[in-house]
Amino acid sequence: MITQGLYKVLESSTTQVSVKLSDDSHPIFQAHFPNNPILPGFVHLEIIADLFELKITSIKKAKYTALIRPSQTLRYIRDKNKFKVLCEEKTVASFVL
Repeated sequence: MITQGLYKVLESSTTQVSVKLSDDSHPIFQAHFPNNPILPGFVHLEIIADLFELKITSIKKAKYTALIRPSQTLRYIRDKNKFKVLCEEKTVASFVL
């Protein structure tokens, strides 16, 4: 599992989960990209699958609107098969599965 140790759950419900990302020492940030660490877009899907105990079989839509850096706090919001990712109350990604 590539997300092991990547985040810590701060709050959780059936429709929303807040997480705090690890610092830039996590292997994900070391690899993507050295000296400019950002969270790879596809990792959001891994996190969603982990947090909401889903098996993602198809992605109908994916939209990324901001870079995510180490140590940031993210909130994943679920509305049936739609997911929104917020950072500091701004939408940074959205998905329809």
